[in-house]
Amino acid sequence: MPVDTATAAATATLRMPRPEELHRAVDDRDPSYEGIFVVGVRTTGIFCRPTCPSKQARRENRRFFLTTGEAAKAGFRPCRRCKPLERPGGHPEWARRVIETLEANPTRRLTDAALRRMDIQPATARRYFLGRFGMTLHAYARARRLGFALDRLHEGTPVTPTGFDSGFESDSGFRDAFKKLFGITPAAARGTPPIVAKMIPSPLGPLLAAATEKGLCMLEFADREKLPRQAEDLTRFYDRPPVPGTNQYIEQVIRELDEYFAGNRRSFDVPLDIRGTEFQERVWRELLRIPFGETISYEALAIRIGKPTAQRAVGLANGRNRIPIVIPCHRVIQKNGQLRGYGGGLWRKQFLLELELRAAGIVLALGA
Repeated sequence: MPVDTATAAATATLRMPRPEELHRAVDDRDPSYEGIFVVGVRTTGIFCRPTCPSKQARRENRRFFLTTGEAAKAGFRPCRRCKPLERPGGHPEWARRVIETLEANPTRRLTDAALRRMDIQPATARRYFLGRFGMTLHAYARARRLGFALDRLHEGTPVTPTGFDSGFESDSGFRDAFKKLFGITPAAARGTPPIVAKMIPSPLGPLLAAATEKGLCMLEFADREKLPRQAEDLTRFYDRPPVPGTNQYIEQVIRELDEYFAGNRRSFDVPLDIRGTEFQERVWRELLRIPFGETISYEALAIRIGKPTAQRAVGLANGRNRIPIVIPCHRVIQKNGQLRGYGGGLWRKQFLLELELRAAGIVLALGA
């Protein structure tokens, strides 16, 4: 399939965000720009992430770069506070230790005393997990234990030993916590596999990956405002909420995303478990047919699914896609080549299109 007129127009319009947009992102410490650019400070000679918590430099003292390599070549040193050379979306060392501890032993109860023995301040852990996962560390650990319990119930283990094996001190406490999270009793959940979810890093910031026993069912930007609604959709369409954990499909998409962002992968092989309305599923499956390095317009997409007058509905279905990047809704642009309507932010859409066009050997006209 040849590159259409929308793709040709896109190659002339993709560029680094405008200076005013860059300054606004730094002023607001906007996490959606993580991985898009770094900012050099002329007065100190260092370069930082857009979200660096240090005192912000005056606008006239800022210099913007697309990559850390460009900043280093220009003579700037990496900031010791925000550590821009570390992978965007990665957890700090102490948080990685906590998450790895819970992955290795999901039934462990991490009390404040246990955290202090790990040289971690409970208040710091509480704030960090609340900001990153939308729940405190204790709530995260409890959800992890309940996910383990759901796994055991799926295997056919009786309810009472499952509760105690999952780290709960009483049978009634386990049953109450289980019903509060999943909306059903442990007995009713026997034979039901869990949806597991894991935060993973990417050059565009952290992604929340979720998978069922059949395949990947969500891969959302973790700072997206609509993320809670997408999680609610999971509960509605799959009759169970996601819990912290991982499985073979999440680990597979992590490997494939690494290859994709390195420019070495053009399509994804990870199995998908797609569920939505009949119309949404038609749109999402058609998105999977758009070749790497190419784009189509909303009008063309509507025609392809046999609904030529449903361009607005197609745009809404694009916005409800829970597996962006893998289901490439970023490849749909306006007929005139302009970018529009990406839930993760237009600059992420720009980044993905540029990455694919470069990997496909299409030369871009980049501007400052």
